[in-house]
Amino acid sequence: MADYGKKPLSSEKPRFSFFNRSLSMYPPAAAAVMADPVDSPLKPTHTKTSSLERTSSFSKFYNSMESVRSTSNSIKGKVKKLCSIFETTSKPALTAPPSPSDEPTNLQFQSKLKSSKSMCSDHRLSPLNSSTIRLPGTEDRIVVYLTSLRGIRRTYEDCYAVRMIFRGFRVWVDERDISMDSAYRKELQSVLGDKNVGLPQVFIRGSYVGGAEVIKQLFETGELAKILKGFPLRAPGFRCDSCGDVRFVPCLNCSGSRKVFDEDEEMLKRCLECNENGLIRCPDCCS
Repeated sequence: MADYGKKPLSSEKPRFSFFNRSLSMYPPAAAAVMADPVDSPLKPTHTKTSSLERTSSFSKFYNSMESVRSTSNSIKGKVKKLCSIFETTSKPALTAPPSPSDEPTNLQFQSKLKSSKSMCSDHRLSPLNSSTIRLPGTEDRIVVYLTSLRGIRRTYEDCYAVRMIFRGFRVWVDERDISMDSAYRKELQSVLGDKNVGLPQVFIRGSYVGGAEVIKQLFETGELAKILKGFPLRAPGFRCDSCGDVRFVPCLNCSGSRKVFDEDEEMLKRCLECNENGLIRCPDCCS
């Protein structure tokens, strides 16, 4: 009991130092404190060493960053040198005066451009006179072949755009929908001489004008307004009460059934007044 509380001698070592986890897991200063908490308190030297280690690590980090910046600056300098080399080699080729042998070709090219521009301007000023395709019986109207089906989106959008352009001028247009009557498709193919005809197709005063791109170009340049002068105008917001601007109504003879009863022969026969869909042209707006 007399030996209780006394310190072990410094010369005495534990028998199994390998299992002394307190000494192996902690730094030397902390291990000394834990081994002798009374006589060896935690000294401020431990914090000083840690702060020194941190400052050294920060200095290493900044040194590495400075090395990266220096390498990037050297790369940029090399790139600038290469750019200056290529610029000096390419500038004489760009600023070199044309040789005497190239002058005739340049003059020929400029003359061709002037002739093409004059041809385009003449075509824009008189698109009706330059057309050789005629639609007989339509010298007093505007005829547009189009479709109201939305199976092909691009075709429907072009037809709708052309239709809205003419409605903006408030002129009456003879719209011939080939989806309502197949006879209009055959008529257009016979006039243009091509079986695969795109839509829409426009005829003004019996002369062939073109498709959607031509009409849009004439509208943007203001030439379409000059061409449409002289046509009668409709009232603002006019809409046909009979067909709703569809241009077709059910047949009045067969009521759209395409069949009529023959009293003499007492049998049904095909109606000869309507088309394959049992429709006829609106008598109010298409007469």
